Amino acid sequence: MSGVCGCCSALKPRYKRLIDNIFPDDPQEGLVKNNMEKLTFYGITNTEKLDRIGQYLAQRLCRDVARLRHRKGYVFMSMEALDRLLVTCHAHSLNLFVESFLKMVQKLLETDDPDLKVLAVESFVKFANIEEITPNYHRRSMYDFFVSKFSSMCHSTDSNPDTRLRIRIAGLQGIQGVVRKTVSDDLQVNIWEHMNKIVPSLLYNMQQYSVEAEPETPKEEETNPAAAAENVLRDVTNKASFGNIQNILKPLLEHLDNHHLWVPNEFAVKSLRIIMFSVQAQYGHEVVKMLMTHLDVHNQSDPKVKAGIVDVVSNTVVIAAGGSIGPSVLDVFNSLLRHLRKSIEVQTTNSEDVDDEMKFQDTIINTIGEFANNLPDYQKIDIMMFIMSKVPTLDVVQTGVYTKHVQLQTNLLRTILKVATKYKTTYMNQAFQSPFLEPLLQMSLSDDQGTRLIVQHILHTLLDRHNNSQMFTFVRTVKDISELKLSIEKPSKQDTYFMRKTGNQFYSHICENIQMESNKVANFESLYCTMCLLCIELGEEDVQVELFRLVLTIQHSVNMGSLPMTHKCAIHAVIITFMDLVSQLIASPALGDYVQQIIEARQKDAPHFLPEFAFNRNNKTESYPETFVANDEWMFSSDTISDILSASGYNTLRLADDFHYNPTGRSLAAIIRSTDQMDASGRTIADSTSLTLSLESLDSSPGQKRKSLVEEITFESLKKVLADESEHKKAQEKKQKEILETFQTAPFEEIVAKSEAQANDLQERFNKILDGLAMDKVLTTGQGVTEGTEDQTIGGLDITYPDLFVY
Repeated sequence: MSGVCGCCSALKPRYKRLIDNIFPDDPQEGLVKNNMEKLTFYGITNTEKLDRIGQYLAQRLCRDVARLRHRKGYVFMSMEALDRLLVTCHAHSLNLFVESFLKMVQKLLETDDPDLKVLAVESFVKFANIEEITPNYHRRSMYDFFVSKFSSMCHSTDSNPDTRLRIRIAGLQGIQGVVRKTVSDDLQVNIWEHMNKIVPSLLYNMQQYSVEAEPETPKEEETNPAAAAENVLRDVTNKASFGNIQNILKPLLEHLDNHHLWVPNEFAVKSLRIIMFSVQAQYGHEVVKMLMTHLDVHNQSDPKVKAGIVDVVSNTVVIAAGGSIGPSVLDVFNSLLRHLRKSIEVQTTNSEDVDDEMKFQDTIINTIGEFANNLPDYQKIDIMMFIMSKVPTLDVVQTGVYTKHVQLQTNLLRTILKVATKYKTTYMNQAFQSPFLEPLLQMSLSDDQGTRLIVQHILHTLLDRHNNSQMFTFVRTVKDISELKLSIEKPSKQDTYFMRKTGNQFYSHICENIQMESNKVANFESLYCTMCLLCIELGEEDVQVELFRLVLTIQHSVNMGSLPMTHKCAIHAVIITFMDLVSQLIASPALGDYVQQIIEARQKDAPHFLPEFAFNRNNKTESYPETFVANDEWMFSSDTISDILSASGYNTLRLADDFHYNPTGRSLAAIIRSTDQMDASGRTIADSTSLTLSLESLDSSPGQKRKSLVEEITFESLKKVLADESEHKKAQEKKQKEILETFQTAPFEEIVAKSEAQANDLQERFNKILDGLAMDKVLTTGQGVTEGTEDQTIGGLDITYPDLFVY
């Protein structure tokens, strides 16, 4: 019988005999080393036999698995033999051998033995690291099975904690092996279609096993499922192309929704940060876009949930901002502003819901600020202009729901302020572009004092290039300006041109803003800070003179106005403090002495006009005088200031002129837009000489005889003409110079105001002349006229000139 067996054994093919010889009688001894080397050499030299070697090994493994109780050791040896053959035998015919190998892995995964499952995963991971020369495109069903099996292993619920941990880590390693094997070749299997199974499995382990820091060694990934899951998620995300990003994010966002992980959102922030740091830089904005789309889905959700999502956006946009280009940036801001508007429009009486909505709004504002912080400066300016375009105008507020619009204004301005804090001003004309400056200054005239305060803070942030604003937080006199340690630089030519063109806009709005009855102490302090920053950052001689004009105009308006006593005292305190600061800035001893003289006079008889009293928040109504008195010795004199400045070399021709400003602020934008017609020198396009209006005397009117002036011509009269010619010529040249200088340097609004006054006077004179002609005609004819005829005659002579013909 033994001879027959021996004869049958001798008849076996050589590859079968080689395979049988690698297995010892006792499985504990392991593979027979010499025989394994023979089998390996045979496989390398006879690559056409590899498929049969694989089939025979698979048959033995299936037989051993069926008798697992007594043959478990041989199963391990079969897999070890397969692993060695896979690593050493590289040939074009390896594909058939791989088919047998994958069937063996599948067989082990289908068993209930945890050790065999882990063995199968280890063998598959080794196979995944082998780069095949000719991939096989018929393994789709096998890979589908592996993804499902590995994912289920990640959710193992084995009663033994150690076994459960081993199975979960093995499942994560298996998923990573499948991804590495298939991600580069979609013809084998489209791994991205299975992300709805892979991503939740990874997140589940990351959530169950928290990891405090990045794994430092591979051994930690083998013992901590969270570290292993994070590593796999990074690997998957890094290999994702633009079209596959959504395959990862969609199941991730669904997992966060299903498990209510937005409140609190620590895990959501952690997961999305892993995604953002792993995804290719040029695709980062797509992640932010999908988060914003997901926020739209939760439009009707609880404010806490929306705040959690926006907070996640805030943590991701910081990473994505560097790679965001083009309209994607504005898309994000537009979406955030839309949610901010909807949050403000929410109608609720529940105090808790109101608090949640306010927290949600604050989160949006902070998110916009964080995003803008990582953008280049030119995009920050665009963002501020974009947000400003969303701010409702004053007219809209008057006709709409007042409270909601004011709240929207306030939040949008807070958003601009947040962006402005991230911007570093270099040139004023870049920071204050016309589409941004005009509506911003219009908002400084809002009826809401809180809105006006935010506008001033925005101006402080953009004007203050040397961090001087903190020195002017409070209105207080300083004996020595060096104590403030101000950083002062000479204004550049660009800044000088900027103030020539737009300086009067600042002055006009300050003049009107400071006289609004709804002002609080904080409003006066902020306006004082704005005036100081204008003087320090842009304080060339012309600007300083204009600021003196502004102060004198405010002083006159307050004295003649009907503001409350508290406001008048506060404004006079602001004026005296500002004048004291400027006198030290320009280093004018005479002006400093004059300011100190007024301070001493007020200390003696009018302490309520000094900042120590006016800005004392402990004051009560009875602390102020009952009646307002403005003695000359307490007030600044324009003549005295003009003489002091003239002695210091300042051009004070315009200081004596009244400062004209728009008293309502509603139509100022239309006037300001007309300044676009001004050239670089500050003059209008029309020649200044064409603006001189000459009024002919009554002699040139029709129907009137010119009176002849008869004067005797003598030698003395001719001598007098020759003697007076030079003086008359000098006076005429001086007058022309003053007119020309006025049109070159005066603000456009002032020119318009003077021209309108001349036009009105001219119209009145023409009306008188025409009325006189009509009356003369009636008297000369001696005939009565009917009421209709009289109206018709007078109406024909009562000519009203269109605005087009009157400057």
